[in-house]
Amino acid sequence: MSIYQESLEYHSRGRKGKIEVVPSKPVATQQDLSLAYSPGVAEPCRMIAEKEELIYEYTAKGNLVAVVSNGTAVLGLGDIGPAASKPVMEGKGVLFKKFADIDVFDIELNAKNPDDVIRACEMLEPTFGGINLEDIKAPECFYIEEELKKRLKIPVFHDDQHGTAVISGAAFLNALEIVGKDISKVRVVVCGGGAAAIACANLYVNLGVKLENIIMTDSKGVIYKGRKEGMNPYKERFASDTRTRTVGEALEGADAFVGVSVKDGITAEMVAKMAKDPIVFAMANPDPEVLPEEVLKVRPDAIMATGRSDYPNQVNNVLGFPFIFRGALDTLSMAINEEMKMAAVRALAQLAKEDVPESVSRAYGGQRFRFGRDYLIPKPFDRRALLWVATAVAEAAMKTGVARKKIDIAQYRDRLETLLGSSYTVMRGIKRRVQSDGQRPTIVFPEGDHPKILRAARAIREEGIADPILLGNEEHIHHRMKELGLEDDLKDVKIIRPSSSPHLEQYVKALCEKRGRKGVTMAVARNLAKQSNYFGAMMVEMGHADGLLNGISQSYPETLRPAIHAVGVKPGSRLAGIYMMVFKNRLLFFADTTVNINPSAEELADIAIQTASVAKSFLGRDPKVAMLSFSNFGSSDHESAVKVRRAMDIARKLDPKLIIDGEMQADTALSAEISKESFPFNRVPGDANVLIFPNLEAGNIAYKLISKLGMADAIGPILVGMNKPIFVLQQNSDVNEVVNMAAITAMEIQNRRKGSEVQPNA
Repeated sequence: MSIYQESLEYHSRGRKGKIEVVPSKPVATQQDLSLAYSPGVAEPCRMIAEKEELIYEYTAKGNLVAVVSNGTAVLGLGDIGPAASKPVMEGKGVLFKKFADIDVFDIELNAKNPDDVIRACEMLEPTFGGINLEDIKAPECFYIEEELKKRLKIPVFHDDQHGTAVISGAAFLNALEIVGKDISKVRVVVCGGGAAAIACANLYVNLGVKLENIIMTDSKGVIYKGRKEGMNPYKERFASDTRTRTVGEALEGADAFVGVSVKDGITAEMVAKMAKDPIVFAMANPDPEVLPEEVLKVRPDAIMATGRSDYPNQVNNVLGFPFIFRGALDTLSMAINEEMKMAAVRALAQLAKEDVPESVSRAYGGQRFRFGRDYLIPKPFDRRALLWVATAVAEAAMKTGVARKKIDIAQYRDRLETLLGSSYTVMRGIKRRVQSDGQRPTIVFPEGDHPKILRAARAIREEGIADPILLGNEEHIHHRMKELGLEDDLKDVKIIRPSSSPHLEQYVKALCEKRGRKGVTMAVARNLAKQSNYFGAMMVEMGHADGLLNGISQSYPETLRPAIHAVGVKPGSRLAGIYMMVFKNRLLFFADTTVNINPSAEELADIAIQTASVAKSFLGRDPKVAMLSFSNFGSSDHESAVKVRRAMDIARKLDPKLIIDGEMQADTALSAEISKESFPFNRVPGDANVLIFPNLEAGNIAYKLISKLGMADAIGPILVGMNKPIFVLQQNSDVNEVVNMAAITAMEIQNRRKGSEVQPNA
């Protein structure tokens, strides 16, 4: 099936199109209906009538954008009319919602006259918090936007102009930095002459390009002073005093080409005549003005960007408009001004220099990204763009006086993090607890030369979570740091080679004493202690490190065994693995998910008590524990159900204050309706937040199934039962997961220092 056939099937299957309207308040009872509509709705109406700005308090206006088009310049299809533009406008709505949680109504106007478009938008102002103009041809689009900015008190943004300008502007700044050129001296050829081309040229001038150093071309050739054909006031600003008449002539000796025109707008031979280290932004869609492979044949020193995802440096407007509007809406801005756009440019340019999350690499088939010629701007799936761009825009709005609402930027950033997923909120709380402690813990990483560990080590230090200690060959680790561009960030990190450590013999002796009756001689102990897994565990055991985090490149049992041998299990406890499952409005703890294959009733009781202790440390309140089975409260006498029933009784005797019940099915544990109707005696009436599974098979399948289906984020595994703070990573964890687990390890270390009664591993 071709991509065109696949697209038609995608748009037509199931509910037609790509969007729907979903209520944000319950409408399930007569009371709900009376509040949502008559008679209750009259009260907010009265309040808004008395004070109009309360519309932002009692309606969705503050999070609602109109995507408006008259279909006169749709993608590369031209003037195909408003009806044919609707799939694009719906798509824009999807992107607003997906990337910035902004609601959209797409509005396609049967209005060729620009004054009709202006009047329609004026009439829509009471409904919307902002207007995104889309796919309106030039020069009418300039006039429409200018007039609406004068007449409306809500932000208006023509994305075809400013979106491309903002994203390419960020890439342009970074490209100049890489090639070491002064923006005030570079010669730029802009190919297009339409809305996007003129917006790019204007923004580049604001960034520092001299107006006299820009030559603009359109379908008629160079735009020069005195030209009559195809001119308008917006092109006139860029009319050059030059004898050059073709784009090929203009490119001779030029430093940069910025194309927003048509396929084959220039040739590789033209690029060959550009200055050293040419910057070539061929952004025509769907096919660029010149293909990157053609350029690089003749100019391997060129830096390329296109509008396509199958080439490096994709200039994609989704990096801009959702986040620009997010910052504008949240400050109740009356406009999106030049300062707000420039703030977005600089935020994106700076974000590209940050370490790229593992989640972004996964979205691109495992490809690695690092600031340089092939990575000038963030990828569209880098969700951090929301935090960087929206906060920068909001701050600029307040500084320039267009914001009607003042916000605390630090608090605002925290609120934005909730849009990235509930796990961000949970982990932010944990990290803050760790950062607020005056004594930063040390965490040893036996896999010290692993790229993910090194990237995580930088983040762990920068975020103030802990001081990492890396185990391994110093030369190898330093070489790997250099490859990853981390040598400056990690230049003073502590690196230990176990075989040459002055503590080696001390560890050998202690390990032999521990394991002597298990067949471990001094010679065997020496060989073991030289291994990073054993050496790291002995560092924690002997007090030379506060905690250990290991397992990114090994199986769980291989990682756990040395820790058990060197540190041991807490007397009277059982090792178990817990996952925090972070849902949108709920936090659940699953156990055991990683260690015990088929625990006994006594072991299940211990797992339940330990997991409840962990849950309390995160929740800040007494957890509610459900002992899960395939049966409900004695409905089956199968040995598995009986085991769970006994485990619940044992746990109650061991900890009478524990809120626990079972055995019960999962829906009984999570559904108040089921519990109330059939099991009114249930002590956990459908509101359980700790789920204890009868065996490893059930727990492991459950957490992986839920996380992979996207129903919840899984944080863990949190290992409980160890004598010291030892945690084991899931094999192939990404960098963010390592950082999260380091924060959990640090929290455990701090809890033990304080002698807390409520702590993981308690």
